[in-house]
Amino acid sequence: MSVLAASLAGPHGHADEARARADRLSGRPLKLRTAGLTKRYGDVLSLAATDLAMAEGEFLTLLGPSGSGKTTLLSLIAGLVEPDAGEIWIDGQNATRVPSKKRDLGLVFQNYALFPHLSVYENIAFALRMRRMSERDIGRAVGQVLEVVRLSHLAERMPQALSGGQQQRVALARCFVYQPSIILMDEPLGALDKRLRDHMQIEIVRLSREVGASVIYVTHDQEEALVMSDRICLLNEGRVEQIGTPEELYFSPANLFTAGFLGESNRFRVTVSADGEARLPDGSRVLCRTPVPVEAGPASVIVRPENLELLPGAGALEPDNRIDAVIERVVLTGPLTRVMMRSSDGAPLVATLPSRIGGARVRPGDAVRVGFDRDSAILLNGTSEAGRTPGAA
Repeated sequence: MSVLAASLAGPHGHADEARARADRLSGRPLKLRTAGLTKRYGDVLSLAATDLAMAEGEFLTLLGPSGSGKTTLLSLIAGLVEPDAGEIWIDGQNATRVPSKKRDLGLVFQNYALFPHLSVYENIAFALRMRRMSERDIGRAVGQVLEVVRLSHLAERMPQALSGGQQQRVALARCFVYQPSIILMDEPLGALDKRLRDHMQIEIVRLSREVGASVIYVTHDQEEALVMSDRICLLNEGRVEQIGTPEELYFSPANLFTAGFLGESNRFRVTVSADGEARLPDGSRVLCRTPVPVEAGPASVIVRPENLELLPGAGALEPDNRIDAVIERVVLTGPLTRVMMRSSDGAPLVATLPSRIGGARVRPGDAVRVGFDRDSAILLNGTSEAGRTPGAA
């Protein structure tokens, strides 16, 4: 995940990337809005009252663990289930009670759902024939979308003769070809191996950009959500925890659940005084930033592993905060090396460093000093992930 954090930040920092995402969508009309959308199954609250807004051309991801409510929210938007309360608006029209087939939505699922007895061309053309388009217009539209998904040379091939990635691109093309108002994708890459999944993540974003599609994408994979999304709606136990750009959720989480679910974190338990000063159990002060208001009392400071530095000897320029620790394990994971430590008060710590020939300069058992800057330390309410700060669209 630290590799991903580096890619999010880029050469000009994560703020520039977040600004670029916002600029791409600024001024665009509203495509979808939900107001107080709620769903219960018996005594189980599957989705609490949810307000969500999505711009035209936006790639919005519903992210969360199993049972968080993301598939319920997608199913409500799709019209596959009816809400117990609330409204759904699509293109300015109230679609709450409109049948699914009349909502002008495209659906892409994990199993592709291709017709095995139809060629690639005929699979894609099927939706257009159902809409009674002329053969000339069908040929033009299918030809164009085959070029976009780079499968023109396989137009006559049958689905069983395609690779998993090629089948997924056919499923995407079949959805994109009739230009639905919104494309809904429910874990579409879950059946693919990691290398192909990584490739298809980029392909799906490229396709959606090229055709200007509005996409709602469901996944439980944090890295997938961070890589693909304009914005992420993070759900937990049927409620929205936070909505924002990948950069906002990763670098400025609203609560401990967001900080813990998206990426790895070092967590320091602190006590916050009435004047907002945070101190560790040994009484030392921690300089940090507060993305959300923090109450006096027990709290937590979150530091991402890539922001935890192993400090050189005395005399070097030191960061705002410093802690003594002992190395427990050093693990090469590829481009990054994970250094696992234990602080002087027994708390586990992890730092990630760029891997290099010859290995890291530290070994298990070494006593080290680690540090982190004020801007890398996030002060949040609470000491467990049970606390929640509701998000807003």
